[in-house]
Amino acid sequence: MVDRMPFVVGLTGGIGSGKSAAAACFLEHGAVVIDADGISRDLTAPGSPVIGELVEIFGPGILQADGSLDRAALATIVFNDAHSLSALNTVMHPRIRAEAVSQISKTNSDRIVVYDMPLLVETNSVELCDVVVVIDLDISRQIERLIANRGMSVEQAEARIRNQSPREVRNLAATWVIDNSGTREELERACISVWEEIVDRAHKINP
Repeated sequence: MVDRMPFVVGLTGGIGSGKSAAAACFLEHGAVVIDADGISRDLTAPGSPVIGELVEIFGPGILQADGSLDRAALATIVFNDAHSLSALNTVMHPRIRAEAVSQISKTNSDRIVVYDMPLLVETNSVELCDVVVVIDLDISRQIERLIANRGMSVEQAEARIRNQSPREVRNLAATWVIDNSGTREELERACISVWEEIVDRAHKINP
């Protein structure tokens, strides 16, 4: 008998859309959250094989004095050059996917996993998921929030947005689209409503 896999919810959204807040809400209501960005940080810990590979590709300027990855320096390189971004993705995405699959497989089948992955659509990781939740925000609001919350310039924000799938493509992959143009409280209410539907669907598949 093959062990059942847990019910997997793909969670994605454009940069600055509020995806992390949605993940926190799902976690509070019982989800097991697997964070692709967290996996990326673990993979690029000082002295790791991955960070050594990145230095070979991009040079020692991507390291801070203590040997840790200077994410801002790396971002400056890759988000201004499509070839560099492709090289980074070639190194990182297969490893992130493999670790996510490993963590999913080790999760009890009676739990609901939320795979928090910014590039869920771009990396074809939708196929790992039973359902997909997209946190949606129009581009002008994205840019405003990236400037206000992350200190980006307009140009930096626009470059990040250009390197993700268009909203329309991302939303086509969604089981649920949650509009986050309102307040944090409104986002949380919408997430709770969707979570109740997720739980119902998961119980039907894994009773």
